[in-house]
Amino acid sequence: MSIAKFGKKCGKELGKTLAICAVLAAPFLTVSASAESKARIVRLSEVEGTVQLDRATGDGFDKAFINLPVIEGCKLKTGKDGRAEVEFEDGSALRLAPDTEVDFTHLALGDDGQKLSAAQLVSGTVYADLHPKTYGKDKEKTGDQFQLNFARESVTVSDAAHFRVELGSASKATVAVFKGKLSATGPSGQFELAEKHSATLAFAKDGAANHDPANNAAAKPARSDAFVLAKNYDDDPSDAWDRHQTEYHDRYATAAGGASIASPYAYGMSDLNYYGNFMTVPGFGNVWQPYFIGSNWSPFQDGGFAFYPGAGYMFVSGYPWGWMPYNYGAWAYAPVYGWVWQPGNWNTWNALPMVVNAPAKMIVPPAPATGRKTVMVGLGLAANPAGEASRRLTINPNSAGFGVPRGSVNHLDRLAKTMERTPRSIVTTIAPPQQPFPVASAVSGVGARGTSPTGMAPTGSTHRSGVHP
Repeated sequence: MSIAKFGKKCGKELGKTLAICAVLAAPFLTVSASAESKARIVRLSEVEGTVQLDRATGDGFDKAFINLPVIEGCKLKTGKDGRAEVEFEDGSALRLAPDTEVDFTHLALGDDGQKLSAAQLVSGTVYADLHPKTYGKDKEKTGDQFQLNFARESVTVSDAAHFRVELGSASKATVAVFKGKLSATGPSGQFELAEKHSATLAFAKDGAANHDPANNAAAKPARSDAFVLAKNYDDDPSDAWDRHQTEYHDRYATAAGGASIASPYAYGMSDLNYYGNFMTVPGFGNVWQPYFIGSNWSPFQDGGFAFYPGAGYMFVSGYPWGWMPYNYGAWAYAPVYGWVWQPGNWNTWNALPMVVNAPAKMIVPPAPATGRKTVMVGLGLAANPAGEASRRLTINPNSAGFGVPRGSVNHLDRLAKTMERTPRSIVTTIAPPQQPFPVASAVSGVGARGTSPTGMAPTGSTHRSGVHP
């Protein structure tokens, strides 16, 4: 695995210079998401257990982490204990069960701004929870389109749908629709699959009709794929996990207390509402701030740099909520409150975060000038451990939720309020994923006051490099 560390060699004496350079250079270190660009970047939003990502650099598969960008040409696969989720701009999700590989063959924008997505299920089981949008009267031409290919078959989705595809072997696949409907085409024919229905597809062996010259036998016609429809579907071992992820997004897609931002994007919104809160700060407007931070916490102290072809190095946050605040808008340092994220600048996707009003001694880790290795900063990038059993979890002040699996702690906002009053570590129990999510209670004004113990390290994390404001 190609991973390097950001160490002391950067030197504190560079802090002020780097902070100034980051502010000046950030507008130029962007990836356009406007009408002029057809490229799209989506989010690896959940990683559990053994998961690998091929970032289309030519170096093959490497360890995957939460918040890594996924671009056209990327390949994602899970091990026997691995699960992963990829979140699209509208909040739609593609989830990989254990022992699954998916290739992202097409991620682009159409002429009318519609999002065109295609993925190839190479092996295993995948769940799709999709919410495509329509940009005109003719949704087949101007609406978002999602296509999932497997074997010689293809599933096309133009309306909201939640379904599962299992490619069990080279000769069989099953498609089960939980909500909505979808269309399937291939050598087996074309058919519509309704809600709570399933289809079992049997694949014929490859090859055209054969002729036996020794026996002068006539050629036998090649068998074609076939399908059987059913008005129900069998449960799969990963169905509970998929439901858990869906319930999490449904519960936290909207902030408690009615707080919201005017954003054209939904990916990462559930995590913002679970791990922090929106508030109004004089002089800074409507901002967002994570729970469990202190006055000397910095949004750049834990994360890393990942290399992508055509874009170079991108900063990737190690925090489970760290998508929108690092790719849109800007981080600002507000007196008394500490670091807050100002939403906005939605037409440009930032490869490096924007920073305004930074403290004079703040150190911004610089992007590597050369190479393609993943470079870790502080605690580095994160991946959740495998397994669904209940376990004890320690949340430390100044950790900003680092190492807390999403949806795993009931009423995370209440724990944040407790830590704000008494800045000490809190030990809690991770909720089993089968339990329904509670209604989130509104907490306002969770300020940036506390001490500075270290946060929680993920499996295989690196040392903290001491980057503070």
